[in-house]
Amino acid sequence: MLKNVIQDTEFAKLMQNNIQDLIIHFFEKEQNFGILCKIEDVYFEPVLPESINAEFRSMTLFFLAGYTFETAHIEDGILMFEAGFGSDNFGSMVSVPLLSIMQIIIDETPVFINLADPQEEIIQNELNADENGVENSMASFLSNPENSKFIK
Repeated sequence: MLKNVIQDTEFAKLMQNNIQDLIIHFFEKEQNFGILCKIEDVYFEPVLPESINAEFRSMTLFFLAGYTFETAHIEDGILMFEAGFGSDNFGSMVSVPLLSIMQIIIDETPVFINLADPQEEIIQNELNADENGVENSMASFLSNPENSKFIK
């Protein structure tokens, strides 16, 4: 059932890794792109005036080009960039959790669609797990002789 897949923690981790890898690839290629994201998860520092906040829809598109692209980076699973808003070009640092990015867009064409819909408390616990969790998972995977066919 699709719901079981999109709400799966491991699926969410795969989506987050794919989002991060794709954005890093675009950074390296100096390719401008847009992100369609859930505005409820986006943080602004400093906080935007209410007159600007009221203009955002639940799914908001940010286009990373020029200065905004130059300031963009990923830190701890969050895409961060500086942008100006409103007629006064009010400057703010924008922080977007990678899993809140629903689409990555180039030239009006989606090149990536994120279908993950993780339960928030579960995904936060999993994403904050230490490196030993990955090692233990791999050891468990390798302990089954049937899994050897998946290793090249």
